[in-house]
Amino acid sequence: MKSRAAVTISPMIKLFPLLRSSRLLALFALCVLTNLLASCDPALNWREVRGNDSDYTVLFPAKPSSFDRTVNLDGLQVMMTMTAAEADGVNFAVATAMIEDETQRAKALIAMQTAMMRNIAGEIVEEKTVAVKGGVTAIQVHATGKAGQAGAPLVLFARFFTHETRVFQVIALGPKEKLGAEIADTFLSSFAFN
Repeated sequence: MKSRAAVTISPMIKLFPLLRSSRLLALFALCVLTNLLASCDPALNWREVRGNDSDYTVLFPAKPSSFDRTVNLDGLQVMMTMTAAEADGVNFAVATAMIEDETQRAKALIAMQTAMMRNIAGEIVEEKTVAVKGGVTAIQVHATGKAGQAGAPLVLFARFFTHETRVFQVIALGPKEKLGAEIADTFLSSFAFN
């Protein structure tokens, strides 16, 4: 008569009787491994970045560059600071401008959103109000559009809001196959006022 070796069953398997089958256990392990690998995109190297001209932090998936330029927001000329990075074909950016007049800030936010949609020949899929860390309310937009003349499909996730005397535009824009809601949310929801 053959002796049987003692087998120790882990506490997790005791908790999940269905996983006692070796096939189900293997399938479970494969699902866990797949999820872990999917969340680790080597093209995205997240790092915290502090705003140059405003007291905020945000996670960028690559080292960003910053520049200033004058822009026309529906007749209002403002100096806008853009901090942006590109990773795996997706653009991530924070744009901000100081506008002293409160009524002009509201008008500027509408102009920023309109210009962004026009730039990508976009159609809004979803628009909602969300909270930004630091006690500010933002309009969050999910839209689809096209890139340039070729018309390659794009997806846009953006937040538009004001804080004190500044207007903000926080965007993730890229090809549909590379920019999913999870990546966009990592970027957008990381934005916080200090």
